[in-house]
Amino acid sequence: MRANRYRMPALVAASVVVLAGCAETEEEGSGEGGAADYPTEEIMLYVPYAPGGPTDLAARTVGTCLEEDFGQTVVVENREGGSGALGMQAMIAGGNDGHSLSLIAVPASATNPLQDDVGYTNDDYLPIAAVTEIPSVLAVGQGSRFADAEALFRFAEENPGQVNVGVPGATTSQAMELQRMAEEYGIELTLVPFTGNAEMTTALLGGNVDAVFINASQDVLENIEAGSFVPLAVSPEDRVDYLEDVPTLAELGFPELTYSVSVFGLAAPAGTPDDVVATLEDAVRSCLEQPEVVEDLGEQYVPDEFIGAEAFQNRIDDIVEVYGPLLQE
Repeated sequence: MRANRYRMPALVAASVVVLAGCAETEEEGSGEGGAADYPTEEIMLYVPYAPGGPTDLAARTVGTCLEEDFGQTVVVENREGGSGALGMQAMIAGGNDGHSLSLIAVPASATNPLQDDVGYTNDDYLPIAAVTEIPSVLAVGQGSRFADAEALFRFAEENPGQVNVGVPGATTSQAMELQRMAEEYGIELTLVPFTGNAEMTTALLGGNVDAVFINASQDVLENIEAGSFVPLAVSPEDRVDYLEDVPTLAELGFPELTYSVSVFGLAAPAGTPDDVVATLEDAVRSCLEQPEVVEDLGEQYVPDEFIGAEAFQNRIDDIVEVYGPLLQE
């Protein structure tokens, strides 16, 4: 809590002001939405996607931790549909006193309002903190005709549109990065949208696509370890330590293609008091310092450096700036 400083010439006047300030502070702290008493009731934490995926895992793991920290029930409820829009709408409708939250998946949560009327805009929510981040990996199946990324991109450059790559949706970061690859670097691939990792895995193992550009979640890492998937490139600016031998797209000659990293975190409706957002931010930070929470989330997916509200907002702003023009063409 910030202390107000007053410079008054008379001691009596100073005392009156300080007492008034203390009374005001107590009133603010006891009011609805004040951090002093927050939370005062159960917290609804919406997951805008189906149960069982990485967003669901992130929400339930952190929700359990917040419940223990706050001593209030955290109800995690899946509201899948509308490419994540229904969950966001439910969160916003729940009010901005900090008792209605949502798990957001960036870039999807930030790019959805740029392409359709989804019932919310990027001004309608406040990012609180990131929980996990998962890079994308370009992978081929075992026995592929492409021994490495250079071979795939060289063939695609010489034969535009003849390499089929599965992506988790037509407007995901994976699809948009490959679209940027065509526009900025002249490597034209044919994108095949799927609804998620399971469909993409089946398509790749069945030989229905030449490659997939997919979230490197635990199921994908298991396929890589088993030899079913052969990773060719990863999307972040730097290599990831659990795929340390896999080059980045930037290393392979595409320095601008570094944005296909899914960041999952908590958000609150716009207008949620700053002190409540700060309380939630600190609580998430504390959760991510607990070994059991990190283990449940997957150590490799917990950011090395905590991504708080300001840094998370900067991520969203960058995504909007880079992908906005593509989505509004």
